Amino acid sequence: MSMLKGGNVPVPAPAVRVELGWRPAPGAPDVDASALLLVSGRVRDDADFVFYNQPAHASGAVRHEGKRPAGGAMTDTLRVDLAAVEPAVETVVLAASADGGSFGAVPGLYVRVLDAGSGAELARFDSRDAGTETAFVLGELYRRQGGWKFRAVGQGYATGLAGLATDFGISVADGPAPAPQLPAAPPIAPPPVAPAPPLPTGQPVASIPPPPGQSAPAPAPAPVRLTKVTLTKDAPAVSLTKQGGASGAMRVNLNWSAGGAGKRLGKKFGRKAMEALGARGALLPPSGDLDLDLCALYELTDGTAGVVHPLAQAFGDLHAPPYIQLDRDDRTGAVATGENLTINLDHQARFRRILIFVTIYSGARSFEGLDATVTLQPQHGAPVEFTLDACTVPATVCALALITHTGGELVVQREARYLVPAPGVSPQRTVDHAYGWGLNWSPASK
Repeated sequence: MSMLKGGNVPVPAPAVRVELGWRPAPGAPDVDASALLLVSGRVRDDADFVFYNQPAHASGAVRHEGKRPAGGAMTDTLRVDLAAVEPAVETVVLAASADGGSFGAVPGLYVRVLDAGSGAELARFDSRDAGTETAFVLGELYRRQGGWKFRAVGQGYATGLAGLATDFGISVADGPAPAPQLPAAPPIAPPPVAPAPPLPTGQPVASIPPPPGQSAPAPAPAPVRLTKVTLTKDAPAVSLTKQGGASGAMRVNLNWSAGGAGKRLGKKFGRKAMEALGARGALLPPSGDLDLDLCALYELTDGTAGVVHPLAQAFGDLHAPPYIQLDRDDRTGAVATGENLTINLDHQARFRRILIFVTIYSGARSFEGLDATVTLQPQHGAPVEFTLDACTVPATVCALALITHTGGELVVQREARYLVPAPGVSPQRTVDHAYGWGLNWSPASK
């Protein structure tokens, strides 16, 4: 049952997932979730703002986990470990912002609080009176007598996310980040080293660990930047160089869910797999029935070409060619942050092209009924995101994004292209042929 504005309920859970949901519609803006950690009604500094460009609080207590399409709806989720929130923090404000319009055009807007352990719904508030507002405080988690409670707020802002953030003490930068200077000549690659360890989980923004024997420089504080880029069929490409995101590390994330195709998936995966439609709203086969692999074909300026994928442990390397590394192989879909790989853009002058793609390793005959969101998060630029269209062909491989280095610019192109392998042809070989990579393939397994 939805709460009334101003109502409050206890939150008897050590950790919660805060789910912001809405129904996408023609002409409706995109929506983003955010959180602010307050002491005496204001943030202590800009690090107390958690959102798509700053997705994890330094304490680890609040994280932005990203968007998931779910049938006819879309959700954006925050995870709050209430037991780990610093004692000085009294309130965690739960906010939403509209990108490209007002909340009056967003149907079905709601926020709900779920027990992170059991998935049980603890609170829900549906916003029904939005108009010209472009940002909303939908609710807040606050301390009361040694515990936590949730209050339904429903306060709108006509000044967008920037106005909301500055109202709580955040310093917001004006304009896009300055473009970095490209090196005069490509840097000399270090000698091959063992693959760098995977980056910490739950951190959608990547950073490059230093090579052995070198310490990482301390990052300089900067005002918060609120820009982001959404790729569509009508606007499918963006220059990372012009966005100021062509250096540092770039995390590529694939987040997938079962969408609204429960009946079709039930036939495809069976009863046990369907039991996995659980707390996160994603398909979580407990026996590992569904296994999607995030992969990358690469071609460097010296003509070297290859693939990064989980087969044969070809996870890549961040500090040596190909400067791409697969962080993990999520073989169940149970990891909230999905599958990720990282690209070292400090060596972007060596890239000719990179194709990010996903294959079905096992558990399904095609991508039918699976929804996915792709996010490219540069370390120093605006995040780039897009969703995949519904799959209507028996495809087991999908080309997601093509990254090319031409004319001194690093450009991301949305592909979202489903491919159907010919009989006896692997998904990897299929995408190779479609994009003319020309690799020699041999059988491999995990």
